[in-house]
Amino acid sequence: MSGDGWALLGLHGHGWGDLLQLTLHFMLLSMLAVGGAITTAPDMQRYLVQQQGWMSAEQFTASVAIAQAAPGPNILFVALMGWNVAGVAGVLATMGGIMLPSSVLALSVGRYGRRRADARPLRAFTTGMVPLTLGLLLSTGWILVSPNRDHWGVLALAAVTVVVMTRTRLSPMWLIALGAVVGMLGWA
Repeated sequence: MSGDGWALLGLHGHGWGDLLQLTLHFMLLSMLAVGGAITTAPDMQRYLVQQQGWMSAEQFTASVAIAQAAPGPNILFVALMGWNVAGVAGVLATMGGIMLPSSVLALSVGRYGRRRADARPLRAFTTGMVPLTLGLLLSTGWILVSPNRDHWGVLALAAVTVVVMTRTRLSPMWLIALGAVVGMLGWA
């Protein structure tokens, strides 16, 4: 590929070593993403914002918010992270990294689980993953409110969300709408 062709990838000043690091980190996160990629957002934030300095905290939070508000799969926030870091090449690195290992594992475990659905160890493992998933989701919420954590409205909204989601079967979309209204009114 010519020099102009490589420029189309929009590496944003990053080299191939950076892209490899990005891919490998997201491959590791893929294997830890119990409950979906959003559960690994705290480590994504730590890696991309604090450790590498490739994004600001505001860019990170905006990427998650935009992707979660947009129609489509929730994993779109990972593509936005990659885009902010290294353009098209970053999207390929983050999406390939986050999707490939977990997809291969899910396919393998799914086939295994169908053959042994009644096995006690499999049921125990599935039951044991519930508190881990909840903890990861709570830590994700804590990271996402960090830019405005000192505002009473943000903390109140987070608390209401946790209570409603743990005690009702109400769709999370209602709480997202509530958050939008609270934000528009300037209460958070």
